[in-house]
Amino acid sequence: MVKRKNRLTITDVATSIGVVTKTIIRWERSGKVKKAKRDWRGWRVYGQEDLENIRSFYDSLYVS
Repeated sequence: MVKRKNRLTITDVATSIGVVTKTIIRWERSGKVKKAKRDWRGWRVYGQEDLENIRSFYDSLYVS
């Protein structure tokens, strides 16, 4: 995972959770997870708290 000043890319988050980036984008569009902040280029940037929130949502999908 590449960290730049505590920033994670969507690829970092997706890899950490075990999904593809399009899944996270779909979750954002449907309102299931909070939309990511954007940098000056318009790219999504995530913090550690964002990663934990998305991971928590993902884990809730697979609770038996």
